[in-house]
Amino acid sequence: MKELLNKNEWNTAKILRVIFLMIADCASVCTATFLALFTRFEFDMKALAASGFMDAAAGYIVISAICTVAVFWLFKLYNSLWEFAGAEEFFRLVMASAASAGVQWLGLKLFNIVLPRSFHVLFFIFLAISVFCVRFSYRAARHIHRTVGAFGRRTMIIGAGAAGFMTIRELNGSERSENKVVCAIDDDVQKHGKYIKDVKIVGGRDKIEEAAEKFRVEDIIFAIPTATNAQRKEIFDICSRTKCSLKTIPGLYQLTSGEVSVSQIRKIEIEDLLGREPVKIDSKGIEDDLRGAAVLVTGGGGSIGSELCRQLARCSIGRLIIFDIYENNAYEIQQELLRDCPEIKDRMDVLIGSVRDEQRVADVFEKYRPDFVFHAAAHKHVPLMEESPCEAVKNNIFGTLNVARAAEKYGAKRFLLISTDKAVNPTSVMGASKRVCEMIIQCMNRRSEKTDFVAVRFGNVLGSNGSVIPLFKKQIERGGPVTVTHPDIIRYFMTIPEAVSLILQAGVYAKGGEIFVLDMGEPVKIDHLARRMIRLSGYEPDVDIKVEYTGLRPGEKLFEELLMSEEGMRKTPNKLIYIGSPIEFNEENFIEELEALRAAENKSFDEIRAKLREIVPTYTG
Repeated sequence: MKELLNKNEWNTAKILRVIFLMIADCASVCTATFLALFTRFEFDMKALAASGFMDAAAGYIVISAICTVAVFWLFKLYNSLWEFAGAEEFFRLVMASAASAGVQWLGLKLFNIVLPRSFHVLFFIFLAISVFCVRFSYRAARHIHRTVGAFGRRTMIIGAGAAGFMTIRELNGSERSENKVVCAIDDDVQKHGKYIKDVKIVGGRDKIEEAAEKFRVEDIIFAIPTATNAQRKEIFDICSRTKCSLKTIPGLYQLTSGEVSVSQIRKIEIEDLLGREPVKIDSKGIEDDLRGAAVLVTGGGGSIGSELCRQLARCSIGRLIIFDIYENNAYEIQQELLRDCPEIKDRMDVLIGSVRDEQRVADVFEKYRPDFVFHAAAHKHVPLMEESPCEAVKNNIFGTLNVARAAEKYGAKRFLLISTDKAVNPTSVMGASKRVCEMIIQCMNRRSEKTDFVAVRFGNVLGSNGSVIPLFKKQIERGGPVTVTHPDIIRYFMTIPEAVSLILQAGVYAKGGEIFVLDMGEPVKIDHLARRMIRLSGYEPDVDIKVEYTGLRPGEKLFEELLMSEEGMRKTPNKLIYIGSPIEFNEENFIEELEALRAAENKSFDEIRAKLREIVPTYTG
């Protein structure tokens, strides 16, 4: 019903617009007739009145108007969207006016009405001008309103190339735009002082802060799709020192495809500020490694697990088995893959179960016999695990042991553990539990003849469930305060797709027993990150939105390490993946200590921590 009403409203508006244009065209015929005769008599009204031509023309004016409307209808002048009219519409308008003048000449001959010979040429000229003015008056008025009037948020465009031109044209020409472009920035000195669609290029990136203040800029839009990540980061850093909200246009592909629109201009995300170059992987090597294989992903509905499923679904695997305890997460990734990768439908199984359940895990392995296992199921929240250490032990340690033993028993080719930088010199139960998982992997690899056991260790991933970035976004949206645990706390960051691509690449390099370490780039100070996010949202830290320091949480470190000092590092063919040399430990004692830990898993928190310290000497929690 709503769609029908909208359609009826649109049809009514269209009819009214056509009626208005017809009336305006009739008025144009009258105006053109008078101006043609008035010009013929050299603007002498008395001479025109005495000639009698005005009376002769008046007697034919109604027929002339009707004929003109009919001719214009045939030339489809009432069907064009004049808001977007161009050269084609203008040419059609001229031809229609000429045809109308011709029809009028025939009519005058038919009714034996005599007018000056020059009248028909002058009538054509004035009719075309009059009709043109009617058709383009709305467009001109809207342009004047947008360029002269105080309309929209004052905006700076960075980049005066083709993308900048398209962005300015779209913003200053779209009814949906809420922006008014007041200046542009480009590093090309040849462009300084010149104009793009009436917008002045005021200078290079060194003028960003000055121009933002001078032109009272509210929004900055980055329009250089070919810029490298390092170049983008440098410019974004400058922009973040202004009080402007920072946005960016779509990528180069959308621009060259003509798909850029106001709705696609998005806010700068914190990922844009990392300055990392795109991760390069050996796609063919990964494809060859996984082709035709049955692949099991535990924790397949989580942040890392779900991205593993996305990337695996695009490979030529034989079967994807998604295993997760949380049915909502499992359902979401199942529906996403069915929508985005429909070809995986008959090669995907989504199973609900816990890695703690040894029998359930064994049943899954017995039925599906996976060739590769990506073990991403784990409790990861440091403060929560400090309050529930027995759950970290059950899920992280013995869940890993259950899956690893099943992988070895049922002949999986490779078992890959997703580990964390918090396993290095751990200060938390969660970190200690993951270090024990790494030791399990090393121990299992030495004892197994069929399965290669490896681990991949990396830091924080942007946008994962419970990570600091989504938290800061929500706090900023609520108007603050933004909470930071400590002004000096430092973390490594990587995007989830980057991390997963490198995990798959590390699997190709696996020989068994390795702890792969991902290069996370430069560490990021969380306080700086929070303040930058506030500025990118158009606010001033501690003025518009307060930053509060809440103190380190239980088990939390000021900085994370990716390697123990004893491990050292070996390079791989990928410059972002390294291999830590395994630390030797007494395997017999380790097995006994695991059994002692299992016996203590339901006892007091202090006993559990004490057992973890015995197994992991570097644990200081």
